Amino acid sequence: MRKTLMTMALASLAGAALPMLASPALAQAAQPAHYSVASTPVGKLIDDPAAAAILQRLIPTVWANEMFQSQGRELTLKAIQQYEPEALSDANLAKIQAEFDKIPARG
Repeated sequence: MRKTLMTMALASLAGAALPMLASPALAQAAQPAHYSVASTPVGKLIDDPAAAAILQRLIPTVWANEMFQSQGRELTLKAIQQYEPEALSDANLAKIQAEFDKIPARG
């Protein structure tokens, strides 16, 4: 009987702690993920029409460069910044990021 009560008490404590442990994970999963100028590959951005429209609008000269859309697909915008320092200045990257933050990233 005593062992059963102890088991029930431990199960009750574990059940009470479970929502607290799961809450941060659930909160992160509930928030839509956004693209990042620092970590999202350009290929993923190009393949999403909403993200591609942002790039076309904010960095048209970079967008028009054939190498950006072919060889740059695996790089991030932050990595490409060294090759296009004016078009991808820190200020422009911040503007692009602000626009990315308005749209959810596609799977």
